[in-house]
Amino acid sequence: MITLPVLASFPRRVAVFNPAGRYARAQVAAMREAGTALAAGIALGRGGEEMDGLPLVDDLRDLPAPPDAAVLYTPPEGVLDAVRAAAGIPTIVVAAEYVPLHDALLAAQAARAAGSWLVGPNTLGLCVPGQGLLGSIAPSFCTAGRLAVLCRSGTLTLTMARLLSAAGIGQRLVAHIGGDTVCGRNPHEWLQALAADPGTAAVLYCGEIGGDKEYALAEAIPACGKPVVAMLVGRHAPEGRRMGHAGALAGAARETAAAKLAVLAAGGALVAQDPEAAIARLRGVLA
Repeated sequence: MITLPVLASFPRRVAVFNPAGRYARAQVAAMREAGTALAAGIALGRGGEEMDGLPLVDDLRDLPAPPDAAVLYTPPEGVLDAVRAAAGIPTIVVAAEYVPLHDALLAAQAARAAGSWLVGPNTLGLCVPGQGLLGSIAPSFCTAGRLAVLCRSGTLTLTMARLLSAAGIGQRLVAHIGGDTVCGRNPHEWLQALAADPGTAAVLYCGEIGGDKEYALAEAIPACGKPVVAMLVGRHAPEGRRMGHAGALAGAARETAAAKLAVLAAGGALVAQDPEAAIARLRGVLA
């Protein structure tokens, strides 16, 4: 059985790699405001200092207790080394976009081999409403509830969280699983973990054109035992053109939105053409 660490017990000791950049520093403040327990920042050469009240250390080994989550704001070229350093921490969130493909593959392999749940690369992270935030999904967009939201697009993650909350549909989890071609964990693995979570009553999957991860997801739906609503963006994308980021390019017929929606429907998902239709579907299954 696959377990999602943040749902089994939300992290109580979070380490932030490279916390001092402009973007990272803003997200550190947002995570603390959301109630996330940040233990320290990993900043080589600044051990013993503080940043906005956050203690800084040179190395994970300098922490008094091992962290149970790590958020990495390391630049793309340093992601592989950072993930290898963090391997073994239950949850690792990698924010960086444009991680070299082979580095992303090796990082995902290293995390998996160590038993870590890797979110990203190219992710806004995840939010467990009412418990905490790892990354940069605005907690004000989210409302606690029973729906798990999985998205490939960061913009769509934020949009759906706001629309769902406005519609009165609370979320158990809002996760941007990563927009690059390589994800630390693929959609079907998230679904398998959510199938075992007693707090999840239904799953909304928001995918996009490009790749073939939805085919494995479709195969996993029958065993989930919970309603799955699926929405795909990019139905009108020009053939062969990248839309938005590295993973969103339909290079073959099986990578188009139409083909993926068809296979998801055959697997048992309730498909939706747009957010409004997805919310209507969810109201029906969560009533």
